[in-house]
Amino acid sequence: MTNPLHDFDMKALHATLDAERRARHLSWIELTAEINEPFAHSSSIPISVATIRDMPNKRSVASAVILQILRWLGRTPESFLSGPELALAPSEIVPDPGPSRILRFDTRAMHGALNAERVKRGMKWKQIAGELPGFTEGMLTNLANGPLIAFPGVMMITQWLGQPAANFVRGYKR
Repeated sequence: MTNPLHDFDMKALHATLDAERRARHLSWIELTAEINEPFAHSSSIPISVATIRDMPNKRSVASAVILQILRWLGRTPESFLSGPELALAPSEIVPDPGPSRILRFDTRAMHGALNAERVKRGMKWKQIAGELPGFTEGMLTNLANGPLIAFPGVMMITQWLGQPAANFVRGYKR
């Protein structure tokens, strides 16, 4: 590993969300309705008010929840990493998938990038897991099967790869 990994600051994300909610004079219910707008004509389960309100008290939150919040805020996941502020190019912004599409991480693509970097560095999966707090070898290899992934852990992977999270975000029709 060449660069230090920074933690994703869930409390800062929530504080920013709450400040924007207040600035727009929205209740938590109204805020949640706006964030859930892309779910309106889909079979996906909308995000609950409690999930959004209780984020700072959780160790991890589903990436779909965080990505929809970041979409609403117009912010990048990297803007909530602890440590020095990262300057991002416009191509590194989380994509706008269009109406009725839900943002998700493409874990198969993430696995492919991890595997390519693993081969390039001559590492074993166990060694990579040793460099990624909270991950086991099995969790990393299982990304090839397309499971969902949660924040803040996903940000450890993208940082280790030296790539913006946006490289792995896709809009899915639900």
